[in-house]
Amino acid sequence: MRQRLLHRNLVRAVSAMIALVALIIVVRLFIPSDRSESLPVKGNISIGLEAPNFEGVNTNGERVSLHALRDRTVLLNFWASWCVPCVKEMPLIDEVFRSEDIDFQLVSVNVGEARGTVNEFLQQKGISFPVIIDAAGKVSTLYRIVGLPATFVIDAYGTLRQVGIGEITTREQLLSMLQT
Repeated sequence: MRQRLLHRNLVRAVSAMIALVALIIVVRLFIPSDRSESLPVKGNISIGLEAPNFEGVNTNGERVSLHALRDRTVLLNFWASWCVPCVKEMPLIDEVFRSEDIDFQLVSVNVGEARGTVNEFLQQKGISFPVIIDAAGKVSTLYRIVGLPATFVIDAYGTLRQVGIGEITTREQLLSMLQT
């Protein structure tokens, strides 16, 4: 009886600690910090608003700026090699990227991994598109990424048109997102 009571109290204590940690994470994500090194995040990331600009260097050594891609539809995809749904959707994204079914610019952003890790992964998987390395998380913070994969469609005017959280599972789903 006493063991059962101790077990129940332990379960309650662990549950309370997990809830407290989850609350702290949520608060840190949604309440801006006053630290000077934090990124200037203005407004919300919402459909119909201008997509936040960023610059980065991709795995081909090319400088990429979201603003420079105006006049084209952009598929902005955040991923990591340890993310199983990310890995599952990458061949599909690569296939559509290489096809001529629809005109769009792919901006792929790896979150939190080193350039060597990303290059090795791309080579192993036979992925042809270049990737921006966001090892410090600046771009993912700007877009308020809390889960992977995350995909955004930005129109030729720089306006956010689609937000997709989770794996893109079919070619039709991807093409539908891009045609919005």
